[in-house]
Amino acid sequence: MLEVRTLDLEGVLEIVPKRHGDARGYFCETWNAERFAEAGIDLTFVQDNHSYSAAAGVLRGLHYQLPPRAQDKLLRVVRGSVFDVVVDIRRSSPTFGKWSALEVSAEKGNQILVPKGYAHGFVTLVPDTEILYKVTDSYSPEHDRSIRFDDPAIGIAWPSLAGGFQLSDKDRKAPMLGEAEVFA
Repeated sequence: MLEVRTLDLEGVLEIVPKRHGDARGYFCETWNAERFAEAGIDLTFVQDNHSYSAAAGVLRGLHYQLPPRAQDKLLRVVRGSVFDVVVDIRRSSPTFGKWSALEVSAEKGNQILVPKGYAHGFVTLVPDTEILYKVTDSYSPEHDRSIRFDDPAIGIAWPSLAGGFQLSDKDRKAPMLGEAEVFA
């Protein structure tokens, strides 16, 4: 069984797989193609990624790949927690430039589905956070793009963290939404 909840943007979903537990711990199916298809999520994943962040405040994003190598992502946290953000980057969409956020954590056991046409990023809320995510297309450096996490035109309300944010050079130098190559 899956609990599926639509977030503020079209196609962006929170998915909570049912945990079967006892005194020893728990078991859950985080991906089952048949069960997800029954819930209206019919995707073929081709790559799994594992991200580890040593400190709280590691901010990764906002990332996406352009067509024809665009990716749907199904992300879950296996240790720790993140403030996960999705931004609509489809110029023709009535919600272009709008964002939605969700806390995804190992404790909650929830996942977020990020469809093609959205930029994605997160900031770790605690140290030693590990994330696993599936994607529907392989990584393609020539289609890889990013947008500044703090673009005032988007206005993401990132959480305030005592140590601030740790960013890669790529994310620090990313263009603003108005200058970025995005979806039509």
